[in-house]
Amino acid sequence: MGDPKRIKKKYETPGHPWRKERLDEELKLMGDYGLRNKREIWRASSQLRKYRSMARSLYTAVGQRRAEEEAKLMGRLYRLGLLPQQATLDDVLRLSVRDLLERRLQTIVYRLGLAKTVYQARQLIAHGKVFVGERKVKAPSYQVLRGEEESIRLSTPATPKASGE
Repeated sequence: MGDPKRIKKKYETPGHPWRKERLDEELKLMGDYGLRNKREIWRASSQLRKYRSMARSLYTAVGQRRAEEEAKLMGRLYRLGLLPQQATLDDVLRLSVRDLLERRLQTIVYRLGLAKTVYQARQLIAHGKVFVGERKVKAPSYQVLRGEEESIRLSTPATPKASGE
């Protein structure tokens, strides 16, 4: 089961830590998507790297295994809202980190107009004011599935009590 104090990292750090182009791009992504730190970018890029690696390995596979694995990968990416229904492996290789960051709850709350800024969207989520369906979601990094966009709502504010009663 593993030691609960030793949680496995879900990201890989960049190979070269001080490349100016990468630092500038990460800073721009942090501002555009209201991210707390660069680990959130690294987590998304690691996830993307995993999907792209699976797609590359499927290019060399043949027969029944390729068809099953490709259908599984495409189905997962379709449910996540990253690809359309009739996508190919080339479409998987064209995905970018921005595509993954667009599917975060924080970004979608902002795009739906429920918050004025991405930072306010993050705060609303962290304070437990956002519901996806009937569930309260407190993680700004929650990956919104296809079809869940319509069920995102803010909790209704409580009506203030009249003073003097």
